[in-house]
Amino acid sequence: MRPLVGNLRLWQNFRRYIFQGFPHWVCFGFGMTYSQVNRDEREGLQSMDKVRFGNTDLDVSVIVLGTWVTGGWAWGGTDEKEARAAVLKALELGVNFIDTAPVYGFGKSERIVGEALKEWGNKDQVVIATKCGLEWDDRQNIRRNSSPQRILEEIDQSLKRLGVERIDLYQIHWPDDSVLLEKSMETLLKLQDNGKIRYVGLSNFNREQVEVCLTVGPVHSLQPPYNLFEREAEKELLPFCAEKGIATLTYGGLCRGLLTGKFSGKEEFPRGDLRRADPKYKPDRFIQYVKAVEEFRKIAASYGKSPAQFALRWALQQPGVTTVIAGARTPRQVEDNCGVSGWKISAEDLDRVEEILAKRIKTPVGPEFMAPRSQR
Repeated sequence: MRPLVGNLRLWQNFRRYIFQGFPHWVCFGFGMTYSQVNRDEREGLQSMDKVRFGNTDLDVSVIVLGTWVTGGWAWGGTDEKEARAAVLKALELGVNFIDTAPVYGFGKSERIVGEALKEWGNKDQVVIATKCGLEWDDRQNIRRNSSPQRILEEIDQSLKRLGVERIDLYQIHWPDDSVLLEKSMETLLKLQDNGKIRYVGLSNFNREQVEVCLTVGPVHSLQPPYNLFEREAEKELLPFCAEKGIATLTYGGLCRGLLTGKFSGKEEFPRGDLRRADPKYKPDRFIQYVKAVEEFRKIAASYGKSPAQFALRWALQQPGVTTVIAGARTPRQVEDNCGVSGWKISAEDLDRVEEILAKRIKTPVGPEFMAPRSQR
């Protein structure tokens, strides 16, 4: 009689052989996880570049799956089945870092990520970053609230929605000027001591605010907006983070879709889509940015890459950038975003990018319109 372990391995190999190519729901009925079903499919794919995340022990993919769009809110809604498939595709392609937040769909994004993680089956191999410090009413009016009470409420809700026992990276979403930063930091450190979070991060903080937080305890990461069209972070924040050993996960890597090359400059956006209020998408500026992207497309083509891949690769090559967040609605978009490994943009082409920006963007504008209301 074969030992129990031997029989278990034989059964696992039998399942993979028999059910290869079957619909996933059939395989799950026989106790297989998504990652087991797709293990053979992943072989031969170019591996995603990994990096040590600052002063932590986390080795993460350089591309972070952003899930604001997953929640649908501010993006014209979402197809939950497609959104879940996009998360699974990212994991399949080697993205092991996911960034989410309670406010993304008012809990929906975290729930969808949690469902995908359960289906994937290897939660311990995925680094989860989420946030705290925003609240909303029944009319979806959002305001900042980083009080200890709010943070303690949010952590338990996030853990439940995500289906995990601990958050790898817990970030204050926006600085709240109605609460002392020291109080918010002290609360995060207590959560760390209690084993509910591993590392502390900040999002949308300026240098002075980060320095205040550092007087209380270690800050492991900062999440600022940064992309080819929004460069403010490189003036002070990115050099400061590099100096202090603070990892960065820059968001807006595709500038809310503008850097994908899919727009003509004539599009109009429906109610409920944040780009309706984005000054970059107003007629006087929209065409400037579109023409710049068309020139980026030509450079990207010389590498056999898409405009989105070029934009993400550009960000990854900038000093002080550890990882770049890229959102995706569909598995196809995920596949495009993952094409950043195994190549680099030359110094000459980096210079060409600066020339294009200087020539095409006459009235640049930042992402300030996205800031939520303060309590004061």
